[in-house]
Amino acid sequence: MTAELGIIEGFYGRPWSWEAKADVARLLSGHSYRFYIYAPKADHFLRERWQEPHPAEEHESLKRLSAHCRKFGVRFGVGLSPFEIYRNFDSAAQAALGAKLSWLDDIGIDDLAILFDDMRGDLPALAETQARIVHWAGGHSKATRLIMCPSYYTDDPNLDRFFGERPAGYLRDLGRLLDRKIEIFWTGEEVCAREFSVGHLKRVAEEIGRKPFLWDNYPVNDGPRMSQHLHLRAFTGRPAAIAPYVSAHAVNPALQPMLSMIPALSLTESYAQGEAYEYAGAFLRAATLIGGGEFAGKLQRDIPTLQETGLDLLSKEQVNRLKTRYGKFDNAAAREIVGWLNGDDTFRVKP
Repeated sequence: MTAELGIIEGFYGRPWSWEAKADVARLLSGHSYRFYIYAPKADHFLRERWQEPHPAEEHESLKRLSAHCRKFGVRFGVGLSPFEIYRNFDSAAQAALGAKLSWLDDIGIDDLAILFDDMRGDLPALAETQARIVHWAGGHSKATRLIMCPSYYTDDPNLDRFFGERPAGYLRDLGRLLDRKIEIFWTGEEVCAREFSVGHLKRVAEEIGRKPFLWDNYPVNDGPRMSQHLHLRAFTGRPAAIAPYVSAHAVNPALQPMLSMIPALSLTESYAQGEAYEYAGAFLRAATLIGGGEFAGKLQRDIPTLQETGLDLLSKEQVNRLKTRYGKFDNAAAREIVGWLNGDDTFRVKP
């Protein structure tokens, strides 16, 4: 059994180009990926400035991406983070939200995600207010699937440290109040889960009253620490046995779109092959598809350096050798490696 797979472009930092988004949707459509949710944190018109209209150029680009996804049989969605709207969901907030939802309808969306992640959550009646907002949004949108991300989307206590202690019974209340047709994102036992187990997913499903919609934070590499690493290894810890216990499985990719496709393609194999899955072979097949056999072989040998050592700990000599090695390849993934070695991401903390 295979879970419904998709991409959620939900990372912080430099967004992918429109061309890269289209390439990813096309490529993954041939490998069992059936949805693409646009939700980059850098799109401030979906987050802090959500009440303002997008620039006309971005509006047209999103319309083209929506049409492109549908051409390849991929559902298109948008993640809207109406920043702290739950503090005062009055008539003015409702009017602003209605206007934004009409704009999304004009783009053409199949999936509407209302996201309350990474906002303060230690507030009274949080679950009740958020459920009300999500139901209101569902009643004013043409989207055929509605997904919400709770303020506390993982068991990870780091959320309580950063955004305030979660209200007692928050998830259970949310599950009770939300219509059962509304999906709920979940990242697992941690923000960046090492694995998903059947036992954990069954427990979460009981708490939220439905199967969780996985938001999988691998191979995402945003932030000052993670951006120093290229997350290239094939998926592990996502056994096919979890498929009956999730409603869908969304991959949050890395800042490098083509390199992200290597683990993304391996996830298809993990579900399809079940207990026969071998992650090293899945990596080589995916990397070969993305960059050819020679590229795949070199990349496999360099995983410990690129993924585990990290950019800030590489010597100048190591960086130059890697630039020479991958500069010889004429493919997008190799160019992403060279760009990363040059510090081409917004989270560089060391010159």
